[in-house]
Amino acid sequence: MIPITLEKLTEVVNGVFVGEKEGLQKEVIGLEIDSRKIKTGDIFAPIVGEKVDAHRFIPKAFETGAVCCFSEQEYEVKKGQYFIRVKGVVKAMLDLAEYIIKELNIPVVAVTGSVGKTTTKDVIASILEQKYCVLKTAGNYNTNIGMPLMVAQLTKEHDIAVLEMGMNSFGEIHNLSIAAKPKFAVITNIGVAHIEMLGSREGILKAKCEIFDGMKENGIAILNADNDKLQNLTIPQKIIWYGVENKKGIYADNIISHGVESISCDIHTEKEIFKAVIPVPGEHMVNNVLAATAVALELGLTIEQIQKGIADFVPTKMRMNVIKTKDFTIINDVYNANPVSMKASLDVLAKAEGRKVAILGFMGELGENEIQMHQEIGQYVGTKNIDMLISIGEIANYYDEGAKQTKVQQIYHFDTQEEFWKHISLLKKGDTVLIKASRSRQFEKTVAKLQEKE
Repeated sequence: MIPITLEKLTEVVNGVFVGEKEGLQKEVIGLEIDSRKIKTGDIFAPIVGEKVDAHRFIPKAFETGAVCCFSEQEYEVKKGQYFIRVKGVVKAMLDLAEYIIKELNIPVVAVTGSVGKTTTKDVIASILEQKYCVLKTAGNYNTNIGMPLMVAQLTKEHDIAVLEMGMNSFGEIHNLSIAAKPKFAVITNIGVAHIEMLGSREGILKAKCEIFDGMKENGIAILNADNDKLQNLTIPQKIIWYGVENKKGIYADNIISHGVESISCDIHTEKEIFKAVIPVPGEHMVNNVLAATAVALELGLTIEQIQKGIADFVPTKMRMNVIKTKDFTIINDVYNANPVSMKASLDVLAKAEGRKVAILGFMGELGENEIQMHQEIGQYVGTKNIDMLISIGEIANYYDEGAKQTKVQQIYHFDTQEEFWKHISLLKKGDTVLIKASRSRQFEKTVAKLQEKE
């Protein structure tokens, strides 16, 4: 993090400094919310959660090297300790993130969408790293708490920040956009993820479009022309369109699947056509790469740099990771699940060699239509020539109801992963096995169990 004095930080977060005045010139060089991870020179931000109020860990934070602590509460100050009283710790973190980005004056690429935002963010970073020093969002640090922690890792060495923006409700992406002031705003699509909280796809569109709230006046939106909710969107800033079905802006054709290994395509830009080889399976990957190409071209990368960045792409752990064992080919896609991403993963499985097995768990946050959506995915399984469907856990049994209306020959349901493990013999040597469910179901345990068979 770029150093900031406590005097300046107090001003930035509109807080009240508490402590001896000489402390105002001390510098903060890091931001942390976990008192166990504090390093000397950090400021500790105690989050008030549903179960734990981290203010109780303030003494521990000072013991482990915190130079200062944000606080929403009154504390008796000991000699050598400093507080900045704030109305809200999370708001203070966002204010600090806004200050850092403004001071460094680097372009920010903000990425959101119902499906594909993490992969798109990773592809963008992989390409931009061919020319620039890039900071990208790690893991699930895409919230009002996570993004400031990522921004705090920016230094003067960085040229660009690629920041993922997630949300569960209205206003969250607004706060992130205001803090980040993106030069580029990428929306991958508008689907049904989080529809339980936002009520409709129109509500999801409204929430995702908050990404424009803080965008610079000369900013550029990168939008998916194939998505029905985005394709007629208008904003004051410039829009670059990308897609496969709608051939406008940057688009792709000659798409060739190479099983579960990779996919290739021809990418058409305004000036030329070039071939891309994507080292991850699935036609859905093409749109992710098109969005990344649009950003890269605007930032001055050559076609050769873009091709290499695509070829070097490595997906985030548990997202379409293909694992070869002596018995199985495992498609590990357990990071999350919704109807759109589920169909995309089943499309990949359908192109695999040998017997095809789908092990599926619950898709969360789908609201009142969740049963119907699970049934529809079961029906979709039946259209893809998949040999076996194994559903695990509550609600997942509705996959079975849908699949039974089709020609899927083998359908099994287990209440728990542990119960399925007793029946792993259902799988045969040479099978390709897709494992996918919402993050809360922790299906990586089943991935690990299948790998144990080696």
